[in-house]
Amino acid sequence: MLAFTLGEPAGIGPDLAVIIAQEKTAQNLLLFADPDVLISRAKILNLSLKISETESSCQPNTLCVYPVKTADKVVAGKLNKNNAEYVLNTLDLATQYCLDGKTQALITGPLHKGVINQADIYQDKNGKGFSGHTEYLAEISGANKTVMMLATKGLRVALATTHIPLSQVAQHIHTNALEETLHIIHNALQNYGIQNPRIVVCGLNPHAGEGGYLGSEEIEIINPLIDKLNTQGFNLVGSVPADTAFTPDALQGVDCVLAMYHDQGLPVLKTLGFKKAVNVTLGLPFIRTSVDHGTALNLAGTGNISLGSLYTAIDYAKNLLNNA
Repeated sequence: MLAFTLGEPAGIGPDLAVIIAQEKTAQNLLLFADPDVLISRAKILNLSLKISETESSCQPNTLCVYPVKTADKVVAGKLNKNNAEYVLNTLDLATQYCLDGKTQALITGPLHKGVINQADIYQDKNGKGFSGHTEYLAEISGANKTVMMLATKGLRVALATTHIPLSQVAQHIHTNALEETLHIIHNALQNYGIQNPRIVVCGLNPHAGEGGYLGSEEIEIINPLIDKLNTQGFNLVGSVPADTAFTPDALQGVDCVLAMYHDQGLPVLKTLGFKKAVNVTLGLPFIRTSVDHGTALNLAGTGNISLGSLYTAIDYAKNLLNNA
């Protein structure tokens, strides 16, 4: 069984669940959600839906649901900060199920960071607000460090930093953190069946610093670390300019690209794998995959959505389990 959290209840998460309930794919999913939200959304979408509050495999048109109640009524497309805690509650319960071995992986739907912070219900250990699934799951599962990786056919992109302002990226690029990140990526890819993963490491600055004229992080931090890890048996390439790292020729034989910040690598991946990409959190004590899109509030309740990324997230989780 795979745990499935739907994220923001006013978004398309419930739509994804209701639509996939029409297929056999749903038989291995245990949803952590409010059954009333699902029933309401099914009526809006004019789809049949049966809910079973059990943890055994379900038949088509039936969703296995661990019931978690929202605080307020959910209106498709309209955020309500009173329901923000519900989103975190579903993550807490699903994570515990994975830690206890009751479910074998976690699939997450899209949440809305803004409304969770607006509700002022969470602060991390550093006193900062909610920054995303990746950081929250790391904290509640006790993981020391996690790495965000997105994948689609022919390309994997991992991130050295995740959801932080661009103005703060450079101060987060330091040797210890980057070394730990590369170890996590290397070990995870080996666990997924890639014996000698070839990882391309992007530079932080344009043209990878151009010999120090456009920035010194490559000379002082990134390149010495690459040399060090390669002497230890890693297969790292770089640092390379990000503007040429993603050309077809440059990606030949590459298992993963490490980008220094969120928008350095993910626009390329999402352009290549639109509707067919998956977000994977490396370093957790369980497998977690996610859709690569947002809550799409304007599409909630319309039925005009694609399940491509959800299918990819489910398939990727199953493949990772098979190769683990």
